[in-house]
Amino acid sequence: MPQNSNSITMISKARIKWIKSLEMRKFRLQHQAFVAEGPKLVGELLPYSTPLYIAATKDWLTQNTSLIGKVKEVDEVSQAELERASLLRTPQSVLAVMPIPQRKLDISFLQDQLVIALDGVQDPGNLGTILRIADWFGIHKVLCSEGTADVFNPKCVQSCMGALARVEVFYCNLTEVLNEVEMPVYGTFLDGTDIYKEELSQNGIIVMGNEGNGISEEVSKLINRRLYVPNFPQGSQTTESLNVAVATGIVCAEFRRRMQN
Repeated sequence: MPQNSNSITMISKARIKWIKSLEMRKFRLQHQAFVAEGPKLVGELLPYSTPLYIAATKDWLTQNTSLIGKVKEVDEVSQAELERASLLRTPQSVLAVMPIPQRKLDISFLQDQLVIALDGVQDPGNLGTILRIADWFGIHKVLCSEGTADVFNPKCVQSCMGALARVEVFYCNLTEVLNEVEMPVYGTFLDGTDIYKEELSQNGIIVMGNEGNGISEEVSKLINRRLYVPNFPQGSQTTESLNVAVATGIVCAEFRRRMQN
């Protein structure tokens, strides 16, 4: 990791190498850090966490002078230099290296909440979209099986649009957690009960499965509420299934709609 600069300087090759390394999970784990880019995303994260490092254009730094004092390492960079360091195709005025939050799952905190659990969701874009959905519907905890994509993958970080600041993500042995909780566990299946006709509780765990294989067999055995999102008109020729993020949005919307009635 680069040494502290404690001043605004030109970006160095060592910093660029460090930033680029965080594209890989093993280095994110080693440094306990991830990359966030763009004024909107960085602006969403700053109230919740202090960056380890910021590289930004003069215009961004001028507009955010109050933030510079909180960050130990800051580099003023040209747009061309930002492009050299960025993990994006189109960099946007600021790049921040953020610390990975250290959280420990306490199952007792789940009991009275609506929680999303992801069983092997592989695509970082889908994962990021699901975090945005959770954030939109006031779901503050997401459980991820150990085979689920890394939430701090740059594609996921960018697609979740700041939801990481408000949604707590826990990687865990999903079967162990589902065995321990005493609350409804929902899952979507083609042979499930029509979600619009099924009684839904205010608390519970909503399990969403892998893009290609759905919910795994071992997790399926622990689901006690099997749901189905019907197509329209029912019984008509249609696509085989919904994208996992789209399905998550539909299910969460129906849960929250019921709470308002």
